[in-house]
Amino acid sequence: HTPVQKVAVMADDKRHVAALVLARGGSKGIPQKNIKTLAGIPLLGWVLRAAADSEVFDSIWVSTDHDEIEKVAKSWGAKVHRRSPEVSKDSSTSLETISEFVELNPDVDVICNIQATAPCLHPFHVKKALEMITGKGFDSVFSVVRRHQFRWQEVKKGSGELTTPLNLDPAKRPRRQDWDGELCENGSFYFTTRELVKKQLLQGGKVAYYEMLPEYSVDIDVDIDWPVAEQRVLRYGYFGRATPEVVRLMFCNVSGCLTDGRIFLSVSGEEMVSINARDTSGIRMLQGEQVEVVLLTSDLDPVAQSLADRLAKRTGCKVMQVGKEPLDDLKPIVEEKKLDWKDVAYMGNDKQDVKCLNLAGMSAVPKDAPVVAINAAKYTCQNCGGMGAIREFAEHILLQKEKAKAQMEQHRIDRCN
Repeated sequence: HTPVQKVAVMADDKRHVAALVLARGGSKGIPQKNIKTLAGIPLLGWVLRAAADSEVFDSIWVSTDHDEIEKVAKSWGAKVHRRSPEVSKDSSTSLETISEFVELNPDVDVICNIQATAPCLHPFHVKKALEMITGKGFDSVFSVVRRHQFRWQEVKKGSGELTTPLNLDPAKRPRRQDWDGELCENGSFYFTTRELVKKQLLQGGKVAYYEMLPEYSVDIDVDIDWPVAEQRVLRYGYFGRATPEVVRLMFCNVSGCLTDGRIFLSVSGEEMVSINARDTSGIRMLQGEQVEVVLLTSDLDPVAQSLADRLAKRTGCKVMQVGKEPLDDLKPIVEEKKLDWKDVAYMGNDKQDVKCLNLAGMSAVPKDAPVVAINAAKYTCQNCGGMGAIREFAEHILLQKEKAKAQMEQHRIDRCN
């Protein structure tokens, strides 16, 4: 996880700028929504990572009334404002919660209320929006998206009233390309000042908007939004500063990742493990993209040499045994291949993997991994060990590679012509 860093915004602007994510525990639409895993990461983690990597905030906070949300927030490097019961009700407004935060943190001058339900937020969004306050003198800036939707007056059933158009002339119905559309709040973030909050305002004074492209404008309120948001974030979400397109080597635990951790013993004393065909196909997908995959066995959970040989033959991977600290055995291999750890992917499933999970450019754990490993990994699979987790992580790696290629192509596009 990216640590929260204190960075001065501008040399001539000494105000303390804080990011504040409101994450109450009692979500009605989707239970525990704020920490529910979206594309391998807790929903809250997406915006905290973007906020930290923007390097424009002096502090990053999560306001919550829930113990588990507090743990997740701290694991992503955020400070926690433990809100009072008075502003934790279903009827409590965002402004009430922000007002309490401002009262308890008198050093904060500018607040950016980032919505946890905006997982496609990128660092450049908040960076450019804050520049409108620090460099152009605006008091409040909020995010909008351009919508091309024709609106009509609502009428009550049985009233006998007729609906009327609100933003178009039906006789001159415009084509989409001939109509600029309308700017609507997309709820991703709201910058405001302490002074405005004290006046019970989030938008006031010199007001400006920051327009975000539709692909980044995602909101999640009810269950049906979740799968749509997951597909969107896989395409347009911010996955951190790592460059997954350069991943050339992947280390993967056999026990608990390639298998479900069980070893079967026959009457004759032979050892057997169960391997999912989806996982072996995932390994072949990586190998087809020139990613070397090395399977790891541990002296804490040894695999017979004959079994290791059969795994190597079946998967086409080198199988090696590591000690209690896998990092000690793997560092020389990374150095020998003249790679940086950002070029390495690592899949583990327990406490001894934490250092490698933290260090690797891309890292993952199966769904059934212990919390200590989940908190260290950059991606948590929806599948359990031995049940398709490796295939899922392989697809994630390759998707990010394709995404990086697409971004490189976009940089070469002449948008003016």
